Amino acid sequence: MSGLASELISMEDHHSLFENEIRKLPVPVCSIFLKDGRIVPASFQKTNQAIGSPDAEKVNHEFPKTVKESENKILETVPLSRASASGKRVAVLFSGGPAAGGHNVIVGLKKALGGNNTLLGVKGGPKGLIEGKLFKIKEGDIAGIINTGGFDFLGSDRTKIKTEEQFAAVKKTAKDFQLSGIVVVGGDDSNTNAAVLAELLSDDKVQVIGVPKTIDGDLQIGGLLPISFGFDTATKVYSELVGNILQDTPSSRKYWHFIKLMGRSASHVALEVALQTKPAITLISEEIEETKMSLEGIVSHICDIVAKRAAKGINHGVVVVPEGLIEFIPEVKRLITELNETMAKFGEDINKMNFFEEKKDFLYKKLTAESTKLMATLPDEIEKMLLLDRDSHGNLQVSQIPTERLLIQMVEEKLSEMKRHPDEFKHLNLSDEEAKCFMASKFATNSHFFGYEGRCGAPTLFDAAYTLNLGLAAGSLILDGKTGYIVSITELDRGGKVQALPLTGLLNIERRHGKDEMVIKKGLVEINSPAFAYFAERRGVWAEKDLFTSPGPRQLWGPISKQMPISVALNRGCDSIRFDLGKETSL
Repeated sequence: MSGLASELISMEDHHSLFENEIRKLPVPVCSIFLKDGRIVPASFQKTNQAIGSPDAEKVNHEFPKTVKESENKILETVPLSRASASGKRVAVLFSGGPAAGGHNVIVGLKKALGGNNTLLGVKGGPKGLIEGKLFKIKEGDIAGIINTGGFDFLGSDRTKIKTEEQFAAVKKTAKDFQLSGIVVVGGDDSNTNAAVLAELLSDDKVQVIGVPKTIDGDLQIGGLLPISFGFDTATKVYSELVGNILQDTPSSRKYWHFIKLMGRSASHVALEVALQTKPAITLISEEIEETKMSLEGIVSHICDIVAKRAAKGINHGVVVVPEGLIEFIPEVKRLITELNETMAKFGEDINKMNFFEEKKDFLYKKLTAESTKLMATLPDEIEKMLLLDRDSHGNLQVSQIPTERLLIQMVEEKLSEMKRHPDEFKHLNLSDEEAKCFMASKFATNSHFFGYEGRCGAPTLFDAAYTLNLGLAAGSLILDGKTGYIVSITELDRGGKVQALPLTGLLNIERRHGKDEMVIKKGLVEINSPAFAYFAERRGVWAEKDLFTSPGPRQLWGPISKQMPISVALNRGCDSIRFDLGKETSL
């Protein structure tokens, strides 16, 4: 075998030159976790600041034990002043969709727990917890996953633990493995489940701690929880891809690219990518809902910008579309709500029907006249997508709805109409020469959906550091005997401030599966936020001419590697986009 062949074989199984180097990469560690150059756990104490749920009375009734213990007060870190607890057995699981940086949560947990406690991994997420698929995580395992990947070391799933049989199975797993604690790494629904488990296992003295994960960025609570991990990596990956396409458009000079970006319930990803790349058009779902913009209004808005650019001889551009856009358009949202309620109520009847037309006819009779009329105007492809089975949380699977293609079809039709009836673009006030240029223009398109590309790559330096410190915080909470909290790090530009938020203080009542359920409210893009205000101020300029930027690939070395998400920096009032989470420390 040649030397080259041997070298190539040695690079298999996560040992590329890149992967070998990032395992050696030192990452910033908050000062509270450092003592004499060593990583150590911290302790926690209650503050006087409490988080109040708008549905506090019902939450307190459902979670009496954890509410009594936490008083819904925020915890802050203090240096550990006593010997760490020993003999604890802690399980960690990933829940929901993957996100870059998950492995470093495990690294942080292992380092916080030290050699006198045992860390167990749960294979396959919540389902693995139910089925008792646990194994001991060793030091050698940690050395192999530092700074790498998404969730592949443990795997994940979307099982929601909510039935009596599932609760009994979790109790059995906790007893069989003599668990002292469980760490749930997940998004809003997963951390809602963590709150339920904390209450369920309180009498068994099993602590439950949550870690905020979701690339969507919708698990954030103002200044208390600025962002979830995975968001920075995903948006930088998407920004590189969008930046490449933006560079291509003035090169080929003939295509409009409609790009749908992952992020089902909030537009944080779309907003961040827009701030990174400056495309001609970015739709923000929350603004559309706030301003009650109709589907026809959205199409007209896009057409106006396309026409104005075409009038200047610019027959190319990029339209960024949030994955969940369709659920925020008022008339479509009403339709989806009616469909969700009807499908929850008549699910058994609908499942017995074999044909799409049969299901559609049945549902048409249950909808209001307005929703029936709207449904009938949509293309068959979209109609079929709206009738897809809901996910485990009762949500429409919007990632499967080709919103970007729907918009392309409707924009094509509208532009054709504008050219047939020049009065349709009279409001644009084009000169005779500009109008002639628009009339002669062609509208050629491409569509894309960027989703899985951004979820599991090697984490950015920000996410690598953020997750390591979140893991250290979760491990410290376990050692300190706390339960029912989600970890948080604020002051991202000033060394990092580590806190723990009571999960019960975050719970609200939402409509799911046709009934009210306790959930952690999703953090949507706020129209009055500094990040959105800056975007709104600049987007008109970006629409007029090509002012795009290509941020390039993720960087783990050099000055660009120290950049936090732009939207987070703006919303937190930072003076710079450079993050500071403490001293860089070799792991």
